Amino acid sequence: MLYKLSMRFIADFHIHSSYSRATSKDMVPEMLWRWAQIKGITVVGTGDFTHPAWLKELSEKTEPTGDGLLKLKKEYETDDVPASCRADVFFMLSSEISTIYSKHGRTRKVHSIVFVPHASDALKLNLALAKIGNLNSDGRPILGLDAKELLRIVLDICPKALFVPAHAWTPHFSVFGAVSGFDSLEECFEDLTPHINAIETGLSSDPMMNWRLSALDGLTLISNSDAHSPAKMGREANILDTAISYEAITQAIVTGSGFLGTIEFFPEEGKYHYDGHRACGVNLAPDETMKLNYLCPVCRKKVTVGVLHRVEKLADRARGFKPDGAKPFFSLIPLPEILAETTGTGVASKMVEREYLNLIYQLGNEFRVLMGSSLSDIEKAGSSLIREAVSRVRKGNIHIVPGFDGEYGKIRIFESAERKQTKGQATLF
Repeated sequence: MLYKLSMRFIADFHIHSSYSRATSKDMVPEMLWRWAQIKGITVVGTGDFTHPAWLKELSEKTEPTGDGLLKLKKEYETDDVPASCRADVFFMLSSEISTIYSKHGRTRKVHSIVFVPHASDALKLNLALAKIGNLNSDGRPILGLDAKELLRIVLDICPKALFVPAHAWTPHFSVFGAVSGFDSLEECFEDLTPHINAIETGLSSDPMMNWRLSALDGLTLISNSDAHSPAKMGREANILDTAISYEAITQAIVTGSGFLGTIEFFPEEGKYHYDGHRACGVNLAPDETMKLNYLCPVCRKKVTVGVLHRVEKLADRARGFKPDGAKPFFSLIPLPEILAETTGTGVASKMVEREYLNLIYQLGNEFRVLMGSSLSDIEKAGSSLIREAVSRVRKGNIHIVPGFDGEYGKIRIFESAERKQTKGQATLF
């Protein structure tokens, strides 16, 4: 079964640069340009425009398109993109900002994504924020500032800016986080809440989970990779049918018109889906946590409450509810993870790399392989085992041990007995 999409283009708006902590040195414009084509992404957020050195590098290596986006300068383009993947790539100025402050008697830690149309807007915002915190210390700066006040500053400097709460459910650093967040957008942003038109669902939640809150009706649910290395780009992404311009894209996010849906992680694979205590290896469903009075059964310390539990707490609708006009979403496993299963090796192995390059050289970019190629073509280009693995992922016929307390979930496409029978890519299927 193919995913039938009236697809215009795919966008991943939230990534990081090499100037953020724990990121690859390859997170530079030319590598983002290359990997966007390999993945099948047309519009990429720049990430980290608040970092002066990154903004300078962007100004040196990209040029404005005239419609609020950027393109890589010709002299930085490389010839190592497979012909089957070559396509135009555009950049959209974006940055994630961390705000840590006290409100209503609690310490709040809220991350937000800011989008602006021009480098001049980014520079003006940076000048204002540099008076509040050190923008040079990290690509994602930490400011002692109320998230509402950050929103006010952004809108005052650039009325065309788009402000989106980042990974809205993660426990420690989000607007709805169990550890340091709020129970509603209004509690956080007060009279400025009408300027919040979208939230980023994060890797540990999907639209279906967010549909359970009537308070989120009318907001666009966007999904992004939050990538710290080029190979992680597109693990979550957005599907749009608009002109490729800043105004058209942001209006699609604000109004929902032209925003077709999202590409998602299976939320169980996210590293904060379940509750638990990683140090003790304790992984708990929400009902188990409540029975234990939120205490780790090993060390008796409080467990980290995950995204599913938090959604359950704030939800006013039953599981499975779907609002009228809800945008579709497509849950996928990144192709290297699928190939790791079929080869019985690690995601970073040479065998997976060879299989990955083989498939994209023959069939096109990764999203085309995962969502558009026929199963027969996948078998011809790869193997019957790869065909079966992709088929199962498209149907959602997989097995996941949910992620918890900072540890990613563990996915299995094939059961152990099947792996033994198919060792060496035997033709079981």
